[in-house]
Amino acid sequence: MKLSENIKPTGYLKDHVEEIVHGLGESPETFVITQDGRPKAILQDIGSFERTQETLKLLKILAIGRQQADAGKVRPAMDVIAEMRRRLEEKNDM
Repeated sequence: MKLSENIKPTGYLKDHVEEIVHGLGESPETFVITQDGRPKAILQDIGSFERTQETLKLLKILAIGRQQADAGKVRPAMDVIAEMRRRLEEKNDM
């Protein structure tokens, strides 16, 4: 989808809000809302917004993991699994 195809001034939004909101529910689109010819806001359906937020969260987790790996703050998976098994056995022995 090209954002350049969905650039609308604030006046258009005011005059067509019902049509735009209804359209967002049927076919997810993103609109760039302009004021004085400059982009000021984005209007998008809630599903697209939520997917974008989830994607950003996952990217943040990946970035943190990468930073930890680069800093050497990692352990081999087999070591972690062995420790988890040991802890589980200790808990079951209680």
